[in-house]
Amino acid sequence: MERQFGQASVRGEIESSSKVELEVPIGIDGCSRLDYIPSMALEYYLAGSTDTEAEKRQGRPASERILTLLKMRGSQTSSALGAALGTTGENARQQLVKLAADGLVEARSQAKGVGRPQQEWELTERGHGFFPDTHGELAVSLIKAVRNTLGEAALDQLIAAREGETRATYSAVLEGVDDLEARIAALAAQRSAEGYMAEWRRTNEGDAWLLIENHCPICAAATTCQGFCRSELAVFRDVLGDGCTVEREEHILHGARRCAYRISPH
Repeated sequence: MERQFGQASVRGEIESSSKVELEVPIGIDGCSRLDYIPSMALEYYLAGSTDTEAEKRQGRPASERILTLLKMRGSQTSSALGAALGTTGENARQQLVKLAADGLVEARSQAKGVGRPQQEWELTERGHGFFPDTHGELAVSLIKAVRNTLGEAALDQLIAAREGETRATYSAVLEGVDDLEARIAALAAQRSAEGYMAEWRRTNEGDAWLLIENHCPICAAATTCQGFCRSELAVFRDVLGDGCTVEREEHILHGARRCAYRISPH
């Protein structure tokens, strides 16, 4: 089976916890947050580069790549992370211990079949905070100001205006793309360029697709006003067309690690 990231296709197990085929290049700025994904860097990775030695030459620390892997794929064992980094599980574990001391990751025991529980690592709330929430504090303060000064109706108008602009942008991106799967791939690539760390794949049954967003760059704003989330779902339904249904199955604001949308053809 294939996993799709933006417009790229890489072979591998769909939900493998032992291997991650693709990473997004994101850098830590002053140990406070991860920078916005540059479009040129995104294109470089969409081309399929996962050369560990090249990454080392480019100066990407192992700790930074571990954070990205955990953000993109959820909980992982140290051995799985070591394999993805091209090193040993013990080296990965040492990096994880350092990240845990900084409050960025934590270990949990997972019982899987017979034998001792397996230790898996995942991001903490602070670890998720390394990934950018685009102008989060400013957005929240503006939303509150509009709501308190002009009322809820004015806020709804602003969300509707943003929805219209987003719909126009996505419609232009998908113009001339008739195949549904190709439209999903183009939409995922556009969302990745906007910082959502998006990917897509067919479901295990093969009768639908999943559009997965591993990060929400407007999470603070969406938490303050969930109209943004409703608006985005409406846009997805509109731009993907009448030949499919789009349903949100996982939602970051409801405690999920990611947002995931099931796209089913009629």
